[in-house]
Amino acid sequence: MRFTTLFFDLDDTLYPNSTGLWHAIKERMNLYMSERMGIPETEVPVLREQYFKMYGTTLRGLQARHDVDAQDYLAYVHDLPLQDYLIPDPRQREIIASLPTRNLIFTNADVNHARRVLAALQLDDLFETIIDINEMSPYCKPMPESFAIAQELADEPDPRKCVMIDDLPHTTRAALEAGMASILYGTEEPTPDASGVFKDWNHLPILLGD
Repeated sequence: MRFTTLFFDLDDTLYPNSTGLWHAIKERMNLYMSERMGIPETEVPVLREQYFKMYGTTLRGLQARHDVDAQDYLAYVHDLPLQDYLIPDPRQREIIASLPTRNLIFTNADVNHARRVLAALQLDDLFETIIDINEMSPYCKPMPESFAIAQELADEPDPRKCVMIDDLPHTTRAALEAGMASILYGTEEPTPDASGVFKDWNHLPILLGD
C-alpha cells in the first residue's frame, strides 16, 4: 500500500446519514441560534447556509459575525443521547482494524463529541489521534490551511501518502487540491471531486489498494 496515513471524517462518515444523528445535531444548531442568541427562527436556516458557504462551518461564521464562544456552542449542539442513534458495526470495525495505515480522525466537530461517537461505535481504540475544530483553529475543513495542519499533526509531510475519507464532496475536492488522495463516502457514483467512492465498507481496502 502506497498510503501511510488515512484521515477519517467523523459525522455522516463513520456512521450513515440514515441514523438521523447529524440531522439532530443540525436541529441543536438551530436551537442555539434562536434560543441562546435570539436570532428569529425564520432567519436561522438562511444564516446557517450563508455561514457554511462563507466560513466552512456554522461555528466559524458565528465566531466571525457574533463572537460566539466556541466551547459553549459545541457543548450545546452535541448534547444528544448517542446510544439512541448509533449502533456498532462489527464488519466496519474489522475492516478499519485490518488497515496497515496510521488512522486519524479529522473532524470539524470537537474532540469530546468525537470521543463519544467513537465509543458508541466501539471504534475508539482504532484511531491514533483526533484532529478537531480546536486543533485547526481558526481554520476548518475544507480550507487549505486545515489540511496543512492535519499533515503537520500527523507528522506526514508528503500529501501523496495521505487519504481523506469524507462524506462531503467539497472536502474531498479540497483534499485533492492539497495533493492528497480522497475517498467520498455515501455514494457509488464516480465523481471528479474524489479519487474514489464507496457506500459499503468492504470496498474501502480495495480502493486503498490493499
